[in-house]
Amino acid sequence: NWCFPPGRRVQSSKLSPTPPRLLTEEEYRLQGEVETRKALAELRSFCQSPQFSAWSTVSRIQSPKRFADFVGGASHVTPNEVSVHEREFGLESLFIDEQLFEEDDDDDDDDED
Repeated sequence: NWCFPPGRRVQSSKLSPTPPRLLTEEEYRLQGEVETRKALAELRSFCQSPQFSAWSTVSRIQSPKRFADFVGGASHVTPNEVSVHEREFGLESLFIDEQLFEEDDDDDDDDED
């Protein structure tokens, strides 16, 4: 502390980093989609490279044809997996949650009477 002049200490305290801006829900979703696409493209590229041991990998996975389709450019999820995900985490689940919370609120109102 003694080697820095007083003005220098004040100046350095003003330059402290500002906290990062939090993402909106839409920005978060969009960033997730972009980064997922990028990571899947990198994975496909690696699987097609000479460093990748295809036989070793194929011998350990449950669905070699699905993996080969993915490496060839097909989607990494099946339509059935998409529909299950939408049911569990999509708008349908939000609607069901809202109905459940509305029913709980109605029950609470009845208890007060």
